[in-house]
Parts: sequence; C-alpha cells; structure tokens
Amino acid sequence: MPATAEAPNSRYAAGLAYSDTHPDGTAGSPPAVILLHGTSANHAVWAPVVQHLGAEVRAIAVDQRGHGHSHKPSSGYDAAGYGSDVLSLMDALGLERAVLVGHSLGARNAWTFAAEHPDRVVGVIAVDYVPFVEAVVLDALETRVAAGDQSFTSQQEIRDYLAARYPLLPADAVARRAAQGYEERGGRWSPLAPADALAQTVTGLRSPHADEFDAVQLPFTLVRGADSELVTEDAWATARRRRPDARWLEAADADHYVPEEQPAFIASEIMRLLQARPIDPTP
Repeated sequence: MPATAEAPNSRYAAGLAYSDTHPDGTAGSPPAVILLHGTSANHAVWAPVVQHLGAEVRAIAVDQRGHGHSHKPSSGYDAAGYGSDVLSLMDALGLERAVLVGHSLGARNAWTFAAEHPDRVVGVIAVDYVPFVEAVVLDALETRVAAGDQSFTSQQEIRDYLAARYPLLPADAVARRAAQGYEERGGRWSPLAPADALAQTVTGLRSPHADEFDAVQLPFTLVRGADSELVTEDAWATARRRRPDARWLEAADADHYVPEEQPAFIASEIMRLLQARPIDPTP
C-alpha cells in the first residue's frame, strides 16, 4: 500500500477529503467557512489560516476533486464540476449557508458557486484570481503545472524542489506541501494530483467566467498578492472597474500564494466578513 502523509483531522464526505475544526457541528460560531485551495495544492495549505482563525470559527478546508485524497474522476474539471462538489459537501454536512474563501482555482470556484447558489453563500473572499488573467499567463501556468509532474527519492528532495519553486513560501509551508501533497509508490514519491486532472483544470480556467463574477450579489472581497505574477496589475485593474462595489485589497510581501505567506491577513478578512462589518470598497 502506498505511503501517504495525511493532514490531521482528515474526513471524507461526498467523495471529498476535508478537515473540519468542529466536525460535530455544535461548536464554533455559524456560519461555517469553506476553504478552497489552488491548482495542484490540497486542503493542508490552509492550516496557517485556520490556526489564526481560532477555535470559535468552524473552518472546513477541502481537497477539491482531482487533488489530495479526494475523488479523481476522468472529467468534470470545469467550474460546474467543482461547484457540484461544494454543493454535495454542504448538503452532506447539513450546511445551509457558508462563507466561501478560495485561492486561485478556488477563488474562481467560490464566486461561480456564489453566482449559481446565492442562497447557500454568506459571502466570498477570492484570493489572487480574477476573470481577466491573460492567456499568456495561463500558458505559463499550464507549463508550470505540467513541470510539477515528477517523482522524487525522498521528502528532503521534495522540500528542496518546492523551496526553489516557491521562493517566498515559509519553510513550514514548504514542509507541509511536501508532506501532504505526495505519496510513495515503489520507492519514489509522486504528486497526489494526477497530471491529467491538472491539465483539465487549467483548460477549465480558460473558459469565460466574468458573467458569474459580475453576478455575485453578496459581500465580495478580493485579495491580490502585491508581487503576484499570475494576477497582473492590468488584470486586477480590469476586474476592479467591473466591480467597484467589492472590497479590494493587496497583501504586501506576498506573491501568488497569499494564504501561506500572509495567513494572518487572510484570517483577518475572514473574521471581518463573519462579523458582518459593512463592506467598504476601499481598505
């Protein structure tokens, strides 16, 4: 049997692996917060944010389809497929409504779900993704994702590779990605996320989703890493012109991976939304 390193508090429902800080559903202040990771990641990357949220918040971090220990269907890696999983998980857990927080791929999935199911969502925080990411940037993402499909001889070799790949990630985040994102097969460590699922996921990101972005009529916060290469300043400005009513923030000392590089910043925005403070378009 392959060796895997699973995150603490791993649970399974509706074909999805997830962690839940209050699995009995009785503790924590409603509504729950559902955390959706980016392409090639898994629910464990949210651990620093969850820690900053504290015990009073019910935080549910999900391995999205094709990632981590969740189901890996042969197709369905578009917004509709990912959204159907969120709906199924909420139904399985008896959640009427939730705050959706998504990073990159997870951001796209959060706002498209909110547009389709506004009655199930309290508010959305979208981190470092907008509908206007340029084709050339997605080309680079496709190449980068494909380059990650390789095996390693040890956890140390994985950590060395990831540290070079993600230069701004703290050491604990690198170690977490190494431990939680790979499994041992025949003496070598390979990614849990299969290459075909990731390729289909990037293809899905190329589909238009600005209409859903415009349709969100809920508290809507968008965060960009100040040094992000995925969300360019032009893409950010275009999105901001489309939604002047939303809350727009930039996280200093962060590139694309804001939840791992600035977890306290993301946690503070989640708490702000949970406490139902007025949504001001300016920081």
